Amino acid sequence: MQKSEKEELIKELSEKFQKAQTAIVAEFSKLDVETVTKLRKKFRESKVEYKVIKNTLAKRAAKGTSVEVISDDFKGPVALAISYEDVAAPAKILTEFIKDLETIKIRSAVVQGRKIDVEGVKALAKMPGLPELRAQLLGMLTQPAGKLVRTLAAPGQQLARVLQANADKAGESK
Repeated sequence: MQKSEKEELIKELSEKFQKAQTAIVAEFSKLDVETVTKLRKKFRESKVEYKVIKNTLAKRAAKGTSVEVISDDFKGPVALAISYEDVAAPAKILTEFIKDLETIKIRSAVVQGRKIDVEGVKALAKMPGLPELRAQLLGMLTQPAGKLVRTLAAPGQQLARVLQANADKAGESK
């Protein structure tokens, strides 16, 4: 790789690191193509970028970004899972995927500028993702409106029942 190509790659990585909400460093060894393909597919479905990167280039690209706090973990064969939107998505995918595999290990992560360890990543994976949080928020917002509608409709329903009962009673007396 020529110097100009390396500089271009560092610039591109640096821009990605600046936009990243979450970046997880994962150590991998002895992965077959089928396993990596499955992992990449899951990441793509969740809009998470998965990159195997050269450590020296990643360290240079991380300078001045939030990812710099985990740049010490760029040693040996590592990959980065980067999310630009959903903070929990890469953690969920990796922790679920590595349950059965001993060939992938999470080293550390950075979430919105703060470094977290492996236990923090596992805790993050248990949190609801962005779609779940949106659904919960929507449910919380619509619940008071539904109660208001039922409360406003109750007197009208009671009046209708009283009128119907009077009509039924008048029909029986004839």
